[in-house]
Amino acid sequence: MITLRSILYLLFMLLTVILYALPISIFGWILPYRLISKVGRHWGKVNLRALERICGLGYQVQGEENLPSSTCIVLCKHQSAWEAIALRALLPPEHIWVMKRELLWIPFFGWALAAYRPIAIDRSNTHRSIRKLLDQGKYRLDKGHWVTIFPEGTRVASGQRQHYGRGGAMLARKTDCPVLPIAHNAGVFWRRRDVKKYPGKVTLVIGKALDPTGLSPTEISRRVEEWIEGTVAELPCRDSK
Repeated sequence: MITLRSILYLLFMLLTVILYALPISIFGWILPYRLISKVGRHWGKVNLRALERICGLGYQVQGEENLPSSTCIVLCKHQSAWEAIALRALLPPEHIWVMKRELLWIPFFGWALAAYRPIAIDRSNTHRSIRKLLDQGKYRLDKGHWVTIFPEGTRVASGQRQHYGRGGAMLARKTDCPVLPIAHNAGVFWRRRDVKKYPGKVTLVIGKALDPTGLSPTEISRRVEEWIEGTVAELPCRDSK
């Protein structure tokens, strides 16, 4: 039943991607950014509800009081596709992502992503990617947008760790914008490269914003990594099969 329900959800998600992405990819370039951001947020909420109803996979959020009222740089653990849906639904509408540019080539999904003006980087050229992140990241923060980054750069299976990139920390040091760390255990229920979505409840924890003033990028990155990985280690890791 888990496999069948997971396939049903994937079909549902594909349908919603097409239904939401088509108008956004066509009209998103001429509509107010806040409007298409609200549409994207609605898509995220619809999919979170569908996950719970179809797959029995719900979620809970801890630390919502830590969400700042001003712009910030979000550094989030990356374990599955769940957090991509959840962050779109749970964070303020006007936030943009730093992502690998290959995602923009995905039919429908990537076309809609392009309308949100993400910071799309070429991971084969580290120097150019960092420069683009710093320049465009500062511009978007100055415009009042939050900037969301997955510092590991790719999805990492539950229970494993990967080196945290310093791009987000360097942007924080350049702009003096606070860093908001986010941890979760989505990979326990929605595994990397696995079609199955196991029933249970994802816990997403929003940490206290880190003031980067007076800290080096290395120290910022170290503190964020220690908090995220330490928090993840304390979250339920039970296999839900």
